Amino acid sequence: MSRRDKRLAPGILVFAANDDTRRDLADRLTMAIQGRYPILSKTPLGFFQDEVMLFWPLLIQRLNLRAQFPLRLRPETEQELATQLWQAELERWGTQLPGANEDAKVRRILDLLQLAAVSGTAVEDIPSLLEAGFLEDQGTPELWECIGQMLLNWRRWCLDQGFLTYGIICDLYWSELLQDATYQQHLRQRCQAILADDVDDYPAIARDLFELLLDQGAVGAFTYNPDGKVRLGLNADPNYLEGLAGRCQIESLDTLPIGSLAEPLGGIAVDLVSDSVILSTLPESLQSMQTTSRAALLRQTAEVIIEGVQSGQVQPGEIAVIAPGLDAIARYTLTEILTSHNIAVEPLNDQRPLISSPMIRALLTLLALVYPSLGRLVDRDAVAEMLVVLSRKQEVPLDEGESPITTPHIDPVRAGLLADYCYSPNLEQPNLLPVESFPRWDRLGHRATAAYTEIVQWLELQRSQQQQRLIPSCVVVLDRAIQKFLWNGSNLPYDQLAALRELMETAQHYWEVDGRLRKTPSDAASQAGITRKDTPAHTTIGQFIQLLRRGTVTANPHPVRRLAPAANNTITLATIFQYRANRRFHRWHFWLDAGSPLWDKGGAATLFGANLFLHEWSGRPWTEDDKIAADSQRLQRILRDLLGRAGERIYLCHSDLAVNGTDQAGPLLPLVNAAVPRSSEAVFT
Repeated sequence: MSRRDKRLAPGILVFAANDDTRRDLADRLTMAIQGRYPILSKTPLGFFQDEVMLFWPLLIQRLNLRAQFPLRLRPETEQELATQLWQAELERWGTQLPGANEDAKVRRILDLLQLAAVSGTAVEDIPSLLEAGFLEDQGTPELWECIGQMLLNWRRWCLDQGFLTYGIICDLYWSELLQDATYQQHLRQRCQAILADDVDDYPAIARDLFELLLDQGAVGAFTYNPDGKVRLGLNADPNYLEGLAGRCQIESLDTLPIGSLAEPLGGIAVDLVSDSVILSTLPESLQSMQTTSRAALLRQTAEVIIEGVQSGQVQPGEIAVIAPGLDAIARYTLTEILTSHNIAVEPLNDQRPLISSPMIRALLTLLALVYPSLGRLVDRDAVAEMLVVLSRKQEVPLDEGESPITTPHIDPVRAGLLADYCYSPNLEQPNLLPVESFPRWDRLGHRATAAYTEIVQWLELQRSQQQQRLIPSCVVVLDRAIQKFLWNGSNLPYDQLAALRELMETAQHYWEVDGRLRKTPSDAASQAGITRKDTPAHTTIGQFIQLLRRGTVTANPHPVRRLAPAANNTITLATIFQYRANRRFHRWHFWLDAGSPLWDKGGAATLFGANLFLHEWSGRPWTEDDKIAADSQRLQRILRDLLGRAGERIYLCHSDLAVNGTDQAGPLLPLVNAAVPRSSEAVFT
């Protein structure tokens, strides 16, 4: 077969629930078939997005849109623009809208659009669903009608600008493309087989796609895990996807990894949690560690890990620390103790606000010093931190064979003095004065003086070029600052490199959106209440800085393939949701905060009103009994799933008091009390 024939030949469409498993599955299939068939490997949402982008000209014709290339909004930009568009409604309805604050209200309303889109529900039907699914004291028909109109206005405005969000992408794919005869013909020509792994985590419209392909003669194979359903409450409809079984030949697979604890412990654990009166003997593979305070628990957990690694019982890559929610205290404490004993820790898919990184805070302060009229966004503490971060230099070690180290040439004490005496606050143009403005500048030392002078001279050069309009956007300033002060020819740690990439991608996207809005016709922009045609550049930069300083969690940077934690020999630190979604398996599990009441709660993994968009929804309001039953079923799935991912030992780590000092009496407490107490304490220096 020629290269051209192979390119035109129908291929195999391969789906996976998330990007990590997609890559692994694609690699294995590529090796198995050795290039005999073309493979297209996607997640469901990734496939919908690519198809909408590819067939955008067709959508332009169907919806009579302006001929412009679509631009997908990242979540942080989507939220900011929706807030501006809905400002009048947000002020009018105020506390009646669901959510604790304005950001939460906007996010919940936007989530309703995505839930409707992935379930195959028309946006126009959202108000009636909300009215039927919530009690009268939770909202009035007028409120739900207003929310529906807000979403219709948002979708119409985004399509006019050529903006796409995940919700709008899924809505366009299901309501327009999947119903189009031309698109169906192209789909049939491109796909002769479908392989979909873990369909219990797929949105409902994925089944509509699969059934269309099966009706057109494609061959399909699907896997379904009844103990999975990780994304139930987000955008998945597992019971609806299970209906594909009616068209398939069913084969039951042994889903338990060899040596997992699900077989000996699964039934006992579920029974104990369901009925604490049951008396049962648990094997030594399930042990408990109990302390009074959480600080002592974190310390003891780290000690047991250190003892196991140093004694050779287990390798770091064979250990996972799993918790219902990982706060900053637990993450920092465990990481500091373990790394001090040369045991590496890797948080799994750690999503923290960009502003939590000192490097990012320093770069944002630098922007406010380069551009005019941003003096309100700068203070002395921020300047002092910036001086410390930007003065890092690579030092050549004294001993041969040692790796170079990076140290700040301006320490926090000298940075504080410089900020006090050399920082000149000004609303229009805050400035850093020459080092001689500090009366005792001779006491700073040569290294600190040279580093400070270098920063001041660089700032003056950027300001001069900005005033001469030689800098197209602040993205250029950020790139220059990273190259000048942070890179230094060194290999940055992965977490720092990822934060910088995330900042650059966020900034680049923000200015792409800003450029699109500046081209918007003035009448359309005025009607929408979002006008940037005559907005000065420094105003947009100020909005960008404030967006990040509000603690907005931006989209992850474009993924870079990393070695698996086992290959890196690092301990995995994850929440329950992250660990289950990543399909990991470890010999040793440490279930942190085993007595927490959060074990059976959906938390951030459950969107507002998600149950109303399931195909199995009864059509009546969601009651407290329904919630209790759903929590119980979720906990049973979590137990069976996690037990199947542990190979040798599980430690139930429980403290009587939570991090906020309250008593912990969660659903796993009967299991903690019935487990074998750890017999010996680790002692080390």
